Amino acid sequence: MRIAISSERPILESKVGHRLGTSPYLIIIDLETMAFETLENPGATSGSGMQAVALAIDQKVDAVLTGYCSPAAERYLEEYNIQVETGIKGIVSEVIEEYRQTQFGGLRPSATKARKAPRKDVSEALSKTARQFGKMLPILISIVLLMGLFKAFISKELLLSIFGGNKILDTIWGACFGSILPGNPINSYIIGGEMLENGVNLFAVTAFMMTWVSVGLIQLPAEMVALGRRFSIMRNFISFIVSIGVAIVAVLTLNLIGG
Repeated sequence: MRIAISSERPILESKVGHRLGTSPYLIIIDLETMAFETLENPGATSGSGMQAVALAIDQKVDAVLTGYCSPAAERYLEEYNIQVETGIKGIVSEVIEEYRQTQFGGLRPSATKARKAPRKDVSEALSKTARQFGKMLPILISIVLLMGLFKAFISKELLLSIFGGNKILDTIWGACFGSILPGNPINSYIIGGEMLENGVNLFAVTAFMMTWVSVGLIQLPAEMVALGRRFSIMRNFISFIVSIGVAIVAVLTLNLIGG
């Protein structure tokens, strides 16, 4: 049985990585022979969690152990019959030994977790709060930067030269721009609001926001590795077409309701 475990350093005495997608390393271990190899996680620098998923699938592991794995990534792994164990903490070597002792049946609450004293509950809660704030901070910073960059480099004249007022063409252009790079939904609200203020019609803005969160050409190579070339291309294509349709229907419905 082969397992992959996220790790902060390329050694067995390292701490287990908090997030599968952004942990610097994946340690691949054969539990029968205890032979292991350490692989750098390309997603740690690119910010694409799907690259870690693709790496685990490519290594043909039977299970992935980590602190946190997004629901989407967990679903992809399970489609390849890869067991996912989350909430894992501690030293990699100790986690591996505990996993072996359960005869590959999954982790049980570790002795370390069982020995946690109630007085540590507060510090644990504060630690989780700090981590959550740390996750939100890049989003808040990106919002401020996006607003500044948009105002500095995207002029009203440039937008109006691209979005000429034709509802169908503008909707397609909006969907095309949103498809290039998938991003956080909050950022799409900021960019969409700036587009509206500069005279871009609601059809284009809605299509942009739809494809921003559902289509991603930049991440397409990693998605093809994880899910297959045909599926990935079809998913992005269908999402693109559906986004245009939903944008048109949504705006027309809003106009009807608004009288």
